[in-house]
Amino acid sequence: MNKLKEYIMITVTALAFMLITGIAKADDKAITPAEFGQAIASVPTKVATHISNEISETKEFQKANWADMKFKWKGFKERFLSN
Repeated sequence: MNKLKEYIMITVTALAFMLITGIAKADDKAITPAEFGQAIASVPTKVATHISNEISETKEFQKANWADMKFKWKGFKERFLSN
């Protein structure tokens, strides 16, 4: 019985792999060397843009969290000192 389960599992896995690779194929458009060169040349610009966007998003996130924390801390101090 265990061998049957093993064969079924192997068959299902093989079929899934064949379906995934068959569907995931892109159209057979060849990339020219010029297109490849442009893609490689644009990588540093894309990386720098991504990093600067992440830095600005992080700064905005930290600014909002610090403002929220200041507000909460002020309320905590007032409640603590009033007792």
